[in-house]
Amino acid sequence: MEVIRLENIFKVYGINETQVIALNNISLNVEEGEYCSIMGPSGSGKSTAMNIIGCLDRPTSGHYYLDNIDVAQINDTELAHIRNKKLGFIFQQFHLLPQLTAIENVMLPMFYAGIKPDERRDRAQLALKNVGLENRLHNKPTQLSGGQQQRVAIARAMVNRPLVLLADEPTGALDSRTTQEVLDIFQELNQSGITVIIVTHETHVARQTNRIVWFRDGEVVHSHLRASELSEFVIS
Repeated sequence: MEVIRLENIFKVYGINETQVIALNNISLNVEEGEYCSIMGPSGSGKSTAMNIIGCLDRPTSGHYYLDNIDVAQINDTELAHIRNKKLGFIFQQFHLLPQLTAIENVMLPMFYAGIKPDERRDRAQLALKNVGLENRLHNKPTQLSGGQQQRVAIARAMVNRPLVLLADEPTGALDSRTTQEVLDIFQELNQSGITVIIVTHETHVARQTNRIVWFRDGEVVHSHLRASELSEFVIS
């Protein structure tokens, strides 16, 4: 079943002489339970596409269906509700609130979702246990390593049980060992049925996904690359 469908999406910035076409008539489908990576050179449109998929930005024209809802057409309040309920986000710089502990950071999305306090705490504890941080519940971000902070961010992204997990350069600030630990968590989440989409410039990260989408000049030039095809495609 399709969970994401982009139809004839354009994203244009500026007007007249300053106009920049960031996305040029792209169409893309992602099935429920897929594990995808999005790649392409700088300025190719991959981050713009991720922002639209994540309901953080709107297309200039076209349709975006998330779980069969045309989210390009709904108002900001509805969009915020859908984003909180159906999407989980992970970023390169973690975006944890420094004044909050690990468990408080993980509980935060559930506050906005209207979940009762006792359930928030129970679910946050379980989410942190699932990423191996059951002994770090009360540590603040400055008391955690980069890899531990990213695992808190993963727990926070998953605690509302989203339909899709979106990760934008999630390993960019991590060393190779910690990168693999994070990718192992993504693999486990995907095997549990979560749809995972990663934007990355790192080929070794993309190779661990099941499908690679390649962007160039605001267009999808290949929507179903396999890891075994990536080297030849990048060279070409």
